Amino acid sequence: MNTAAIQLRSVTRKFGTGQAEGAAVTALDSVTLAFPRGTFTAVMGPSGSGKSTLLQCAAGLDRPTSGSVTIGGTELTGLSERRLTLLRRDRVGFVFQAFNLLPSLTAEQNVALPLRLAGRRPARSEVRKALTQVGLTDRARHRPSELSGGQQQRVALARALITRPEVLFADEPTGALDSRTSREVLRLLRAMVDDDSRTVVMVTHDPVAAAYADRVVFLVDGRVHDELAAPSAEATAARITTLEAAQATRPEAAPC
Repeated sequence: MNTAAIQLRSVTRKFGTGQAEGAAVTALDSVTLAFPRGTFTAVMGPSGSGKSTLLQCAAGLDRPTSGSVTIGGTELTGLSERRLTLLRRDRVGFVFQAFNLLPSLTAEQNVALPLRLAGRRPARSEVRKALTQVGLTDRARHRPSELSGGQQQRVALARALITRPEVLFADEPTGALDSRTSREVLRLLRAMVDDDSRTVVMVTHDPVAAAYADRVVFLVDGRVHDELAAPSAEATAARITTLEAAQATRPEAAPC
């Protein structure tokens, strides 16, 4: 079994002080979960199940209320904000549903931005290589407004790849894309795992997207409810439909 690229141990994340009745919301409830190195994991669950909170805690974007998170052997719990920022910059990549590209910069300038923010002057060949990986060499000089949604998402992927991250976190990366373009982006994520041995953790609501992963982790009410290995779109859809139907029979959970 591969060693874990990310390890969560008894991670709980609460929002609110809890001093007034109902004021505290438990978004994650004692989650213990490992993401093996060189694997692709999809995280799914009904609305309010804690998917985005799990991703944010695992990526070091949010600190858990209790428990520990380890990335590549480094525990995040005791790190200062500066050291946490440096770890995210050097070892973690992010791709979101909103592409978050700077509209005034070209594709190659957007891709180079993480290195420039780190005080490096990236070689043009380095930037072009990242764009080549996502099939956008011929769009290097185009600004986001001159690119399709799928092309903008691929620029965002190249920007995440330029730092050679150990782990890539993707939050609904195909949510704003059509089905054909979604498949292109998902194939790129799959190739990052198969060809480069990177670790990908993707939050998604789409069973077709989840079928590109090695496994699906299902969350319910902030807890790991189940896992599905070698998922098919059909099996994943059936599982999530069952979970949503069960949740609909209970009092509505607070969103997180």
